[in-house]
Amino acid sequence: MSRINQIFKTETQKYALAGALFGLLFPIIATLIRIASSSLPLDFSAVIHVQSTDPLMWIIDSAPIFLGLFAAFAGRRQDNLQNLYEELSRQGVELENAQETLEQRVKDRTLALEQRAAQLQIIAGTARTIAAIQDLDSLLPEITKLVSEQFNYYHTGIFLLNEPREYAVLRAANSEGGRKMLARQHSLRLDNNSIVGYTALLGEPRVALDVGADSVYFNNPDLPDTSSEMALPLRIGGRVIGVLDVQSAQKNAFVQEDINVLTILADQVAIAIENARLFSEAKIALSDSQATFEKYIKQEWRNFGKQAMHSGFLYDGKQVLPLNGQVQREQAKRVAQTGSLTLDKSSASIAVPIKLRGQTIGVLDVRPKKGQRQWTQDELALLEAAAERAALALENARLVEGAQRRAARERAIGEISSKIGAVSERDLILQAAVEELGRKIGNTEVVIELAAEGK
Repeated sequence: MSRINQIFKTETQKYALAGALFGLLFPIIATLIRIASSSLPLDFSAVIHVQSTDPLMWIIDSAPIFLGLFAAFAGRRQDNLQNLYEELSRQGVELENAQETLEQRVKDRTLALEQRAAQLQIIAGTARTIAAIQDLDSLLPEITKLVSEQFNYYHTGIFLLNEPREYAVLRAANSEGGRKMLARQHSLRLDNNSIVGYTALLGEPRVALDVGADSVYFNNPDLPDTSSEMALPLRIGGRVIGVLDVQSAQKNAFVQEDINVLTILADQVAIAIENARLFSEAKIALSDSQATFEKYIKQEWRNFGKQAMHSGFLYDGKQVLPLNGQVQREQAKRVAQTGSLTLDKSSASIAVPIKLRGQTIGVLDVRPKKGQRQWTQDELALLEAAAERAALALENARLVEGAQRRAARERAIGEISSKIGAVSERDLILQAAVEELGRKIGNTEVVIELAAEGK
């Protein structure tokens, strides 16, 4: 803009100077022309008033007119240039203002984008942190802590809906007032009498930029410094499972960008909560299943042990002898209870548990016949491997025996069914049933009788 101003100032000065010079010098120029064209003595008064038809003299006489016209043209040109200069100056000022405005808008937009990127980065980091926590009781306090620290909020709380879906129950909070609320099991009904209840009921975000002017705001004595509050629904598959409640000590603390960013975070929190809940349920189901399986294994092995002729065997270095229910050594009893290998240093005896799927089904008891003995790692590994192989072999034997029993049972049922199905009269059916049952069971008396009419 300064370059344009300099150019127009220079041009204007040129035209002004030319007009002034021609306006002052044209009488002198005309006189000089007359002197040059005449050899007569100079008479200024005659020169000025001579009237002639000579073309040259006509040009000389007309020169003042042309010079006057040129001066007038130069003056008008100067005015036009001055007007153009003023117009361009005005447009230049407007252009500079527009440029400054555009630069400021670019700066503001860049700052907003940087802030949004920082917020999204915070969300990503928070999501990664909470996704790694699978225990719900540990997850919820960690979420409130991270949200308050990352976004600088006075209070952050997480409400989860109870099973009848009548109340939103506070499950975690980071502030001192929030911990008091947790101690008294704070809950809010799903209605329009509180911001959290409103959000939980309708599944819509609710923002109070000035809680004093919001009729829905619930005045909580445990949070006296709250000036702004925002509640966001926690949804899974369109179903509201809870509410993320954030509160600030500043008025007008939330803008639309905050709502958008925290909505994304609320979705991540809802997914993390649901995953933790499902993991907890799966863990409980697995624990119940394992307990049932362990109970089944114990029962099966108890039955299998009762059917065995001998409870165990002893090798004394010369022969194998059945135990026949002899009392176990104290060390073996401890191993049966704890399921861990023990080494008695005083006697150098070793008790190795025989374990199957976490259950101790027997004990391998080894001790030196005379004196002390230093057991090597290879010997210990050999004993543990033998105990492991024995457990697998015993389990296979139990399974084979169980399969054989089931096959024999099914075969007996099939034979009885075929005998009974071969006759059609009532008495013959009863006779066939009692006879076949007596034969299959053996050493028993079997009675079959129909209920009398009316009983």
